[in-house]
Amino acid sequence: MANTVYILNGPNLNLLGTREPEIYGSTTLADIEAMCQKHAEKNGLSLSFHQSNDEGALVELIQEARSKGSAIIINAGAYTHTSVAILDAILALEIPVIEVHLSNLFKREAFRHHSYITPAAQGLICGLGAQGYVMALDYLSQS
Repeated sequence: MANTVYILNGPNLNLLGTREPEIYGSTTLADIEAMCQKHAEKNGLSLSFHQSNDEGALVELIQEARSKGSAIIINAGAYTHTSVAILDAILALEIPVIEVHLSNLFKREAFRHHSYITPAAQGLICGLGAQGYVMALDYLSQS
């Protein structure tokens, strides 16, 4: 369990591949999971990959990672811009957190420019599509 990276995905990310492909691309969440699994195995990491449209479920997974995970990669979707509960859960961690977004938040609507997660995260990767998850895994495997 010590090398388990939790990859947490928020609301509507289950619709990747069909939802606004001009913004999010055609890669599905299952594609991202498979890509991450392959990359994690190559780097000696195991994954606990999740998606939820429910804020409380994401908070529970963050809390679970406190004792079962070595790090978290999180794409909180819209909760990025609204959730103090997710921020508070992350602040209770003693493991690294990398925030990932498929699109560049700063090229989008102004309300997306603010993240509650960024101040508590070790790093932020945005705008590089699904490759951002792999980049986060690379960083964690070298830390």
